[in-house]
Amino acid sequence: MAGYNSYRICVTPAFEDVFSHFYCAENKSDAAIEKTLFPSYQTIMIFNFGTPASFISKTGDQITVETCMVLGPIKHAFNYLLPVGAEIFVCNFKDDAFFRFFGNADLTQETALHPDELLHKNCFTTLWSELKQINCNQKRVEGVLDFSKPYLRRRDKIAEQIAEFDRNTFSPIKEISQKNKLSERTVQVNHKKYFGYTSKEMYRYGRFLKAIQVLQEISQGNAKMDWFEIIDRCGYYDQSQLIKDFNHYLHLSPSQYLKFQEAICNPKH
Repeated sequence: MAGYNSYRICVTPAFEDVFSHFYCAENKSDAAIEKTLFPSYQTIMIFNFGTPASFISKTGDQITVETCMVLGPIKHAFNYLLPVGAEIFVCNFKDDAFFRFFGNADLTQETALHPDELLHKNCFTTLWSELKQINCNQKRVEGVLDFSKPYLRRRDKIAEQIAEFDRNTFSPIKEISQKNKLSERTVQVNHKKYFGYTSKEMYRYGRFLKAIQVLQEISQGNAKMDWFEIIDRCGYYDQSQLIKDFNHYLHLSPSQYLKFQEAICNPKH
């Protein structure tokens, strides 16, 4: 759409274990724009430098971002509305980085609040004011990274092992518990504490992401859609389980996703 710009900015190697990327979007068109944000299991921090943007949950609750807001972990798709003049700058925390930054913030429920409330300081209001004066988003990234340095805690060794584990094979819980002579329950508790979700949740999400990938491969190749091939390749029991996951994460069936995927912002792509 003319007047609507969105793009990603990569992270420097020194911060690759903190942020996956930064996302920028601005609406300079003459009409409001509504998009759907793909679930990422990441916690995001949104800065708004223009007309207040709104994020709409599955239940219809609307969260307005006037300056700065923390949302996440993003476990389900939700819509966001960029009115004319909106400009958002989004920081995507990676793995346990949100915990390293904010400490014992409760990540068991999807958070939606101003980050100053987590640190009990006005530092993010000050950061927002400084970033607003900068017209270049690359410079804004540099400002956020410089700001982050004194706040980041050293990574917990168990959290580091979980983050680096190859989940394409199996769950990290058993292997990490044996390696560190800990009970599986202890590792499970740490997983949820540092990441905001369980290993079981991440396994299900990984299976869903693979289904998305296979679905797009088939559709881009203009081949006839074979749902049983997707079920087999992605480890689903049957078609109903596949449909259940799509409804769970996107509130859409697989066929509806194919129809509307261009309107869905997928940070994994």
